[in-house]
Amino acid sequence: MANKHPKQLDALRAAQMYYLQDQTMDAIARELGTSRSTVSRLLSMARESGLVQIQIKTPADRAPELERAIRERYKVEVHVVPVADTLNEIEVLDRVCMQAARTITPLVDSNAVIGVAWGSTLSAVSRHLTRKTTHGTVIVQLNGAGNTQTTGITYASEIIRRFGTAYGAKVEQFPVPAFFDHAETKRMMWEERSVQRILDLQHRMTIAIFGVGSIDSDVPSHVYSGGYLDSTDIDSLEASGVAGDVATVFFRDDGTDAGIVLNDRSSGPSLADLRKIRRRICVVSGTKKIKGLRGALAAGLATDLILDESTARELVEAESASSDPIFGFLNSLEGL
Repeated sequence: MANKHPKQLDALRAAQMYYLQDQTMDAIARELGTSRSTVSRLLSMARESGLVQIQIKTPADRAPELERAIRERYKVEVHVVPVADTLNEIEVLDRVCMQAARTITPLVDSNAVIGVAWGSTLSAVSRHLTRKTTHGTVIVQLNGAGNTQTTGITYASEIIRRFGTAYGAKVEQFPVPAFFDHAETKRMMWEERSVQRILDLQHRMTIAIFGVGSIDSDVPSHVYSGGYLDSTDIDSLEASGVAGDVATVFFRDDGTDAGIVLNDRSSGPSLADLRKIRRRICVVSGTKKIKGLRGALAAGLATDLILDESTARELVEAESASSDPIFGFLNSLEGL
């Protein structure tokens, strides 16, 4: 407790009294020696920073069962975000990323090295982050963002900057291409001391935060819509049976990546290196990303998964033929 910011301590005390002890805001104000309006702000702060997470349980709520099924099958911590079927893809993305931001903030500690990928999903997550004071924490860009049309610095740095601002952290950009023209060029660049400094930071990452790229998504993944891949690259990915990517490293729907030649030119961390990171938070929105999501889960890339209810339902239904009895049970539930 001693290392927490005083306002966070007050927010925590107010939340405990309000939610756990059923104290009124007037009673809390008297005990804390402050005003009722200040207590209201402290409670809002507690909710926005993730100290308090409110869950509404209804008989028709399928999210807990979906979470249990996904957790059992893929051995990940999972948060299913309930959304109405009437919402469009952009609205669903916003709801999922709001929940992701609230989930991520409590996990961020001082002296952490946090890797952040760029893309449509992480851009949305970064806009919902709330402030948390940390010390000695570093935000490092997971993969380069340059291509033949742009350095990518403006786009990627804005995402990284928002994370750094939210947590009072130092920011380290990775000013290299997303994909090199030649694998040999990448190998030589990786020997440069300025690049090795960033790579060393990446090897010390305690948390990695990323989305799953998909060419079929209604909200196009930036790697596919931003001029990073030409027609030859797309043909090569299709020939290799690629289902999606994480931080511009591609994989198939069974989680394998052997023989995907574009990965030799990618600036993102290899799947093996990504799996070494203790906490790996994957944020996914939209059922069009289901193939990529299944591939990422099959590859063991995520320890934590945040996704919308429709995508979670489709993920569970895709496994309904599994011999795992929990999936058979879920498939028999009305509405699944």
